[in-house]
Amino acid sequence: MNGFDKLEGLTRQLLDAARKAGADQVDAIALEATAVSIDVRAGQLEHAERAEGVEIGLRVLLGGRQATVSASDHSERTIQEIAERAAAMAREAPVDDTLGLAEPDELAKSTDTAALDLYDHETPPTPEALQELALRAEAAALAVDGISTVESAGAVQSQRRMWLATSNGFSAGLGRTGHSLSTIAITGSGTAMERDWAGESRVHFSDMPSPEEIGQLAAERTVSRRGARKPPTGTFPILYDERVASGLIGHLLSAVNGAAVARGASWLRDAMGEQVLPAGIDLREDPHIPRFGSSRIFDAEGLPTAPRSFVQDGVLTSWTLDLSTGRKLGLPSTANAMRGTSSPPSPGLTNVLMTPGTHTPAELAAQMGRGLLVTSMLGASINSTTGDYSRGAAGFWIENGEIAYPVNECTIAGNLRDMLMRLTPANDLIAWRGMSVPSLLVEGMTVAGD
Repeated sequence: MNGFDKLEGLTRQLLDAARKAGADQVDAIALEATAVSIDVRAGQLEHAERAEGVEIGLRVLLGGRQATVSASDHSERTIQEIAERAAAMAREAPVDDTLGLAEPDELAKSTDTAALDLYDHETPPTPEALQELALRAEAAALAVDGISTVESAGAVQSQRRMWLATSNGFSAGLGRTGHSLSTIAITGSGTAMERDWAGESRVHFSDMPSPEEIGQLAAERTVSRRGARKPPTGTFPILYDERVASGLIGHLLSAVNGAAVARGASWLRDAMGEQVLPAGIDLREDPHIPRFGSSRIFDAEGLPTAPRSFVQDGVLTSWTLDLSTGRKLGLPSTANAMRGTSSPPSPGLTNVLMTPGTHTPAELAAQMGRGLLVTSMLGASINSTTGDYSRGAAGFWIENGEIAYPVNECTIAGNLRDMLMRLTPANDLIAWRGMSVPSLLVEGMTVAGD
């Protein structure tokens, strides 16, 4: 990969300028990215866009105070100006004794990301080739009986390189590529209109499914929604399809984020060492999965990443921490710092994997007898402190263990702490997901429909 020399040089300039401006500690990021996106409609090019640029970001720490400044210009004059501005801002910021870089012996020793295989060295698709992919997906969707139109079909190709350097001696870069393709199909018209979609993304183009697969899946999902109506109101089991099940687990991940815990704004803030999922279920993070877009060898503070479990046999065993939130809680960082050019580090997760169950989704539907299969969600009212949960949903009504009819315009509600303790995972883990969560059956939730 070319391009790192320039980015490394920019971070070195930023560090030097910040030191001259009086900073105690500094970290700097230089980011170079390009992306080409193509959208088609009705067999014609609808929209084409190419974006590229270099951004720089500087974080200055001075006497327990911090400030972060970013810019899209990287001239010597701009670098000097943002260093002086960041130092001036830091002098006016409130003191936070938990701020500070890692100790040098904590930093990652190995920064070679080659084993993660995050960069596709094949010639990227041209805009014309991306348009052809989108047109093929659109044609495949339109070929399914019952599809009235395709709202959009789009293809995107991107490349991204980043370099991080810190005044405590860390300096390393990471590059990654991305390819994605999606289709949104429509059936019916007016108040009877229904839509659904399908899409996939990969680091390597060779790992992408065919456009025909994506277009056909979007169409089949859409056609299955014809004639949707409201479900009955009451207390029923809910089967979260794998498409949306990760969102349910995502609420748990937000609650174990150290930033929320440190603020006291997590419904799991007092749950360390307690059961938060049924026995036998683990949640683990593996930042070293090859060819996965969020994989990484080091975090945004230069610490070495490693696979870890944060829920073991249903018991919460770890928060998700960066250096600052770890210090607030009296714990070491879990090497989960993430950041952009314009923000300081904060905790975040990479690849999350949940223990699957032994039953298929169809077998779980048969067990539930009567209830709701949720395939899409919209809107959310989540109380981060209590875990009270209410979301709009659509999907299919289950009668006698089988799909009876599609449903829409309903609300499902419960309390996350209770819901997660009553879930049963299916065995349908899908490949190539940054959050690998199977379909989930949750007993006893409130459904508001007719």
